[in-house]
Amino acid sequence: MNYDPIANDHGLPQNPFKSCVLPRPIGWISTISENGVHNLAPFSQFQNLTFDPPYVIFSANQNTRGKRKDTVNNVEQTGEFVYNMATYDLREALNRSAAEVAPEIDEFELAGLTKAPSIMVKPSRVAESPIQFECVYYQTLRLPGSGIMGTVDVIIGRVVRVHIKDEVIGPNGKIDVAAIRPLARLGYYDYTTVDSVFEMTIPGDNEALLAGLEGAAEKTAKTPAR
Repeated sequence: MNYDPIANDHGLPQNPFKSCVLPRPIGWISTISENGVHNLAPFSQFQNLTFDPPYVIFSANQNTRGKRKDTVNNVEQTGEFVYNMATYDLREALNRSAAEVAPEIDEFELAGLTKAPSIMVKPSRVAESPIQFECVYYQTLRLPGSGIMGTVDVIIGRVVRVHIKDEVIGPNGKIDVAAIRPLARLGYYDYTTVDSVFEMTIPGDNEALLAGLEGAAEKTAKTPAR
């Protein structure tokens, strides 16, 4: 089958679009308002952009009232945010923090989560999360959309501090992703987790290419391409 995504003439009981690009990592973004109110919300349109230096990106559609989301307002007004990794064990807390509530509501409290102080930015980190990035705001790209919620704010931030809990680093010095079980979005109301890991390397002896695959900025700076 094929269909026009504007007309949505797919003939299926539910829109399949979000089930065609998956799994999608969840950016659990914490911010703080100009008035000092803490905010926490999950965004499934999230990804890292690059690694040298590291940037991340998330997209926030407008809310059900056709207004920009509190997260977007806070990031643009204060210039800071934190990415917190969502895990299977934190799924219920994440789901509670997804509720659309008034700007004066603290979603950390709503979700029963603990605030951990950041080092370089003001927004708190989710203490229960195994990995967090402190980020400074870089840019917004606003894409026009259809309907009340269609317009989207694409937020880019530069990572200035990375937090990883010691207990999730395995004996080999790598993050034990299978033990963490990061949470990811599928389509519809479906989620998944990372339960298994396998390794592949690009064939050949291009060390710079392999260093880029690893995301090792210190190696790409020293290794000339062949």
